[in-house]
Amino acid sequence: MQTDLSALKFNQLSVVGLTAAALLFRQPWLIAALGAAMLTGAVWPKRSPMKAAYLAASPLLGLKPNLVGESPEAHHFAQGVGGAFLLASALALLSGLTGLGVVLGFVVIGLALLNLTKSVCVGCWMYFQYKMLRYRLTAKA
Repeated sequence: MQTDLSALKFNQLSVVGLTAAALLFRQPWLIAALGAAMLTGAVWPKRSPMKAAYLAASPLLGLKPNLVGESPEAHHFAQGVGGAFLLASALALLSGLTGLGVVLGFVVIGLALLNLTKSVCVGCWMYFQYKMLRYRLTAKA
C-alpha cells in the first residue's frame, strides 16, 4: 500500500486554513462541513472530498504525488479523529458553548500544524496504540 505525502500536506494545510478562517469569521457551518468531509474520507477513502479537492487543485498548484510505501490506515484514523473534533467544535459553537468550540478547533489546528511542520501525527500514534492494545487483549498467552 502507498500513501501520498503531498496529499497529506495539502489536507493539513486545508484543515489549518479553513478551520482558522471559520473560527476567525465565526462560521461554524464551515467547521461542520470540513469535519463531515474529513469523516467521509476516513470511512470511505475512495469517496473522500478532501482527496477530490487535492486531485482538482494539484495541477493548478503544481503539486506532484510523493508516494511512500506506507499503509494509509493510520492517516485515515487520524483524519477521522480530526473530523470528529471539528464536528464537536461546530456543535459546541452552534450550542453557544463558544469557548469549548474554539478550543476544539484550535486543538485540530495545532495537531495539523504539528504533523505539517514536524511530521508528528498524533492521530496515527493513537491508531497504533489502539492496535497494540487490541493485540494485547486478544493474544493468547
